[in-house]
Amino acid sequence: MMKILNMMILPRGMDLVAWRGFIYTLFILHFVFVCQILLLQPLVSALDGKSGDNAELFERVSQSIKVKHYSEAINDLNAAIEADPSLSEAYWRRASVLRQLCRYEESEKSYKKFLEMKPGNSVVEKELSQLHQAQSALETAITLFDSGDYIKALDFIDKVVLIFSPACSQAKILKVRLLLATKDYAGTISEAGYILKEDEDNLEALLLRGRAYYYLADHDVATRHYQKGLRLDPEHSELKKAYFGLKNLLKKTKNAEENEKKGKLRVAVEDYKAALALDPNHVAHNVHLHLGLCKLLVKLGRGKDALNACTEVLTIDEEHTEALVQRGEAKLLTEDWEGAVADIKAAAEKSPQDMAIREALMKAEKALKLSQRKDWYKILGISKTASIAEIKRAYKKLALQWHPDKNVDNREEAENKFREIAAAYEVLGDDDKRSKYDNGEDIEEGMNMGGGSGGFNPFGAGGFGGGGGYTFHFEGGFPGGGFGGFHM
Repeated sequence: MMKILNMMILPRGMDLVAWRGFIYTLFILHFVFVCQILLLQPLVSALDGKSGDNAELFERVSQSIKVKHYSEAINDLNAAIEADPSLSEAYWRRASVLRQLCRYEESEKSYKKFLEMKPGNSVVEKELSQLHQAQSALETAITLFDSGDYIKALDFIDKVVLIFSPACSQAKILKVRLLLATKDYAGTISEAGYILKEDEDNLEALLLRGRAYYYLADHDVATRHYQKGLRLDPEHSELKKAYFGLKNLLKKTKNAEENEKKGKLRVAVEDYKAALALDPNHVAHNVHLHLGLCKLLVKLGRGKDALNACTEVLTIDEEHTEALVQRGEAKLLTEDWEGAVADIKAAAEKSPQDMAIREALMKAEKALKLSQRKDWYKILGISKTASIAEIKRAYKKLALQWHPDKNVDNREEAENKFREIAAAYEVLGDDDKRSKYDNGEDIEEGMNMGGGSGGFNPFGAGGFGGGGGYTFHFEGGFPGGGFGGFHM
């Protein structure tokens, strides 16, 4: 500065007034220059800083979205808009985040605010259209779920809502409910698991995932899910219902099994029925209950009821070998011999090395064979425990009733009946033959049942020919004397 003043002193002849004016002008110029340095530079720096702050803000928002911290992103954007309402990009970013969260009304307001500030932006207009599609699809999916059209509802959720609103928790929970309703239990567990990774305390996800494990009969894991939810909210009605319902089911099942072991079969039957009544849709557990009930009913000789219980098992699992065997046993009790053989044979084909099944099959085949021979007890109208005296009385009574001489109007039928009655007495009236018959041995090949040459003739040596009446001899004779050609 002194150098400048020295230079200014050089023109000695300069007028003092002019000199003072010159000095004053230099002072003013210098003052302006200093003001520019001191005042304008901070203003320029502030403008540059503001631009840098916005870039940092949007980078922070992008990182929050990337790690799914949507609330932090929205809070940052809200703060930025409050600080500078003209920051148009913040409205756009906020609208996008809100759309992903399916907060559609808030999102739409932000999109429209941006378009007021930047009209005609095609990208934003497209996103707004996607918002409307997702909003409509979500409403449609909810309606379809309520009406029971689960598959179609899933299409709307997967193909529209979660495409445009991938962070929509409402849509994610609805998808899990739909998967559970369609009995896709593995899918339910998987999708609910994704929700719980983001929010481990999500009560809806805990409930639905627990139910999926429940319907897979993985009751321990189901219980843990219910218990965790109830620790978070002890009064959650659906969690309480699921948890205590499962405890009750397990208790009744245990009671049935313990009473069966104790030999209290009739009590166990009622316990099994009570357990089955709790949740008819729990097929993975009910298959066990139906089988237990079927086996008990077979033991109790209640063939028809056992048949129904075993059929329930096979309706759930048509490949269930033990149920096939037990249903075969039930069919033996109801005298469905061919059906019994068919069921047990099917079981034997599935387990050819199982000796117990092979023995059951032999038993059923023997029963079928026995069923195809004549039932001599039935022909004489007596029980299998009838005494020899009862057999003789029945024989004499029926022989008298069906003697051909006494049935001239239906002689052919009477002859057939008479032969059958006589054949029945031939077997049952002989202790040795009766014993073999009762044991299922084949004795009919040694008997002569037919008429004609060499045939069994129950009418004595006179036969049907010769013009004389029938001669048939009974030891001790018929009570009350003879009649016609019938000789005692």
